Amino acid sequence: MHATLESMDNPALYQLHELHRASVTPLRIFAHASKHLSSNPMNPLAYTGLGRSMAAGFELLERITQHYAKPEFGLTHTTVDEHHVTVQDRVVAERPFCKLLYFDRALKDERKKKDPKVLVVAPMSGHYATLLRGTVKELLPYAEVYITDWANAREVPYFKGGFDLDDYITHVMEFIRFIGRDVHVIAVCQPAVPVFLATALMNEDKEPFAPASMTLMGGPIDPRKAPTQVNRLATEKPLDWFERTVITRVPFNYPGFMRRVYPGFLQLSGFMQLNLERHVGEHIKLFQHLVQGDGESAAAHRRFYDEYLSVADLPAEFYLQTIDKVFQRHLLPKNQFDYRGRIVDAGAITKTALLCVEGEKDDISGVGQTKAAIGLCKNLPESKKRYHLQKGVGHYGIFNGRNYRDKILPVILEHIRNA
Repeated sequence: MHATLESMDNPALYQLHELHRASVTPLRIFAHASKHLSSNPMNPLAYTGLGRSMAAGFELLERITQHYAKPEFGLTHTTVDEHHVTVQDRVVAERPFCKLLYFDRALKDERKKKDPKVLVVAPMSGHYATLLRGTVKELLPYAEVYITDWANAREVPYFKGGFDLDDYITHVMEFIRFIGRDVHVIAVCQPAVPVFLATALMNEDKEPFAPASMTLMGGPIDPRKAPTQVNRLATEKPLDWFERTVITRVPFNYPGFMRRVYPGFLQLSGFMQLNLERHVGEHIKLFQHLVQGDGESAAAHRRFYDEYLSVADLPAEFYLQTIDKVFQRHLLPKNQFDYRGRIVDAGAITKTALLCVEGEKDDISGVGQTKAAIGLCKNLPESKKRYHLQKGVGHYGIFNGRNYRDKILPVILEHIRNA
C-alpha cells in the first residue's frame, strides 16, 4: 500500500515551478533596476507624477516575481515592569523538523522564576513560526516564552526520515518535558489538535510534566461545526485526489531532494485564492501609497506581505494524515483518534486547565470548532474550563494586532494565573 501511494504523487510539479521561477528572474532584475532608476533623486522624472507611477509599477512587478525567504523574529527588546529589557532568541532543543526557540530576556534568574513558562506551538501549515511574532511580542513582558520553529521540509535531507501527525504530537510532549513542570501551552490554529491530544496522553499517563494549562486559539477540534470554505475544500475530494494533485517531490537543488512534500507555492496559491479580491485590492493600495508618497502605509504593506508570501513545504505524510484524520474522518471529536496504535481518551484530561479562544469572523476555523474541546473534556472540573469569543475579528486577529493585545491577551494571562 505504501508503495502504491508513493507512486501517486506528481514528481514534475516542483520542477515546473523551479523552471518558472528561473524564467522570471531576468524580469525581476529588470524591475528592481528600473524601480531605483525611476526614483533616483538625480533623475528629474522622479519628482513628477509619471516618475512616481513608474517607480510604483516597477516595485509591484518586482514583488510579484520575488522569492520570499524565511523571515527573522527580530524581537530584540521588551518592557518588563516599565524597564527596557533586551531579548535574544536562541535554540535550546533541536530535531530534524523543528527547533525549539527560547526568547531569553536579560533578567535575573530570580525574576524569571516568578513569570510563567509559556510554550507557543506554531502551526505547521505553510507559514513560518514568525507569523506569530505579534503573539510572542505581547507575551514577553509577562512570561518566559518558547516557540516551535518548524522546518521547511525541503531543507530536511531525505535520510532524516519522515514526519507525520504522530511525530508532531511526540514533539509537543518532548518539548513540554524539556521545558519542565508547570508549562502553559498556547496552540494557534492547526496545532490545537495535536496539542489537545498530547495533553490528553500526558494527563492519562499522570505525567508530572502535563501542562498546567492549555489555550486553544482558532483550531479545528471539530471541523463539522460551522464549516468554512477551508473545511469544505478538505472534504469535497477523496484523499487520493490530494495525493495525486498536490503532492510532489523536492528537486535536486535542495537538501531534501526526493522528499515528498505539499509545496509552499501551492499552499500560497490556495491562500491567495480564498481572498483574491482582497489581495488584489491591497496591492492596488500599495501602488497608490507609493505614488502619493505615503511611506508609512507602504512600509506596513511590505511588512505584512513579506511575511504572508514567505511559505514552507510540508511533509506529505503529515499533510495527508491531517486531511484524513482531522478534516475527513473527524477522529478527535468522535474519540477515535489513535496515536501510534493507542486510542486517545479526551476524557482523561483532568488536570490541565482549558481556555478556548475564537473569533466571530474567523473564516478558517468557524465559531464552535475550537469550543468543541470543552465538551470533550467531560471529566475536567467546570472551574478549569473557559471560553472566549472575540467580537469583530477574523482568524489572524485572534493572535495578532490590537484586539489580541487589548482584549484577548488579558484573558490568556488571567487563565494562566488561575490554572
